[in-house]
Order: sequence, then C-alpha cells, then structure tokens
Amino acid sequence: MFKVFISSILVLSIAFSGTLVGTVSFEGKTKKPRSIPMDADPVCGASHGEKVMSESFVVDKDKNLKNVLVWVEGVNYNNDVPKEPAIIDQKGCVYVPHVQGILKGQKVLIKNSDATLHNIHSMAKINNQFNFAMPKVVKEKATTFDKLEEPFYIKCDVHPWMKTWVSVFDHPFFATTDENGNYQIENIPAGTYTVVAWHEMDSKFKGFKEAKTITITKDESSNLSFKMKKGDKHKK
Repeated sequence: MFKVFISSILVLSIAFSGTLVGTVSFEGKTKKPRSIPMDADPVCGASHGEKVMSESFVVDKDKNLKNVLVWVEGVNYNNDVPKEPAIIDQKGCVYVPHVQGILKGQKVLIKNSDATLHNIHSMAKINNQFNFAMPKVVKEKATTFDKLEEPFYIKCDVHPWMKTWVSVFDHPFFATTDENGNYQIENIPAGTYTVVAWHEMDSKFKGFKEAKTITITKDESSNLSFKMKKGDKHKK
C-alpha cells in the first residue's frame, strides 16, 4: 500500500509538471578558438589525431554558447538521490564533461581513462576540498559532495589545462547547453521560478550569471533564453 501511495505521488507530480527549453547565445565579437598544447606529456598528445581546442568559450556559427549551466531555483524536491553516479572522466587529458550539475549526496565516480598520471584537485569553497593522485593503474575513485554549492572547478595539477566545473544541487532541475547553445529541463513542477544561467570566467570575458523569472505550466513547454555580452559581470 505504501509503495502504491508513493507511486501515485510521483505520477501526480509528473502530471502537473512542465518542460523548460531555451538557448544561450553571445552578443558581440567572439574570440578565435584556442588550441591546448599537450606536448609536455607524450601520452596526452598521442591521444588525439588533431588539435584539441579549449572548452572555456565555444560558440557555433550563430554565436550560440556551449557549456552554460542552467538551473531552476526554489523547487521542492523530496525524491531520493539517484543510484546512478555522476561521472567525471579524464580522457585524452581532458575532463569529460566540462560542466555539469550533481545532486547533493550523489555518488561521484572519478575515472582515469588515460595511461598517465593525473591529479584531481577540488577547489570547492563550501564542500570539503580534496587533492589526490590517480596513477595510470588507478582507474576509478568515488566521492560525494554533501553541501549545496554554486559552480566551482576541479583541476589537474599535473596537466594545468585540465579543468572541469561542478555545481551541487538538491534537485535535478538543471541542464548544460549543447554545442548549439540549447538546453532542456523536464518534469519541473508547475509554478513560478527563478532560472539562472551561468558560464565560467576566463581571462578575456567576465563571468556570466543571469537570473530570469518564468512560470512553468503543466503539460506545456516554456521557453526562456539568455544572452551573454563581453564584459558582463556576474549578476543576479
């Protein structure tokens, strides 16, 4: 009986939910893609048949921006943490994915798919930091983040170009934009929310963080897009 009751709640929550879609674009003159020099480690260089480009600022021909993390704030979510782990892979001396959201308490599986030494150094400000080596014979290590935290980066001290961004949430209503700047967040409970779009900082473009308000209607798709400009500061 209890299981039936829980299932009914889940069905009702999905029935009275909607989808949020949108695009994040860039306004202004874009910079040229930057290649990553990997010759310092022969294993890294040999992992790729062509130049590896930086993922810190990637736009398509229409200036739509990749690797923007978009999330909904103020959503009530009481479901269990998913059993499936979040993955941070070190592959070709690049972190995969470059940006992602993770649930608080969710298992995070850090992989080393390379035949070389990596060092995983978390630069979290709220969660406990960690810093450990992963020799080529160590293929997996697990960790968790137990506190909510906006995006912070994890780096490799051995290969200074390696960096991945993580944000810790208490709900699954987040997404990262694809190569065409698109995102989609499903099964958001109907209501009015603040939605935040965030893009990492780099040396020439100030960080981008913008918040907008949207009303999610059950059984419908709502559209909310963002635009980044050169020189924008983090704002909310």
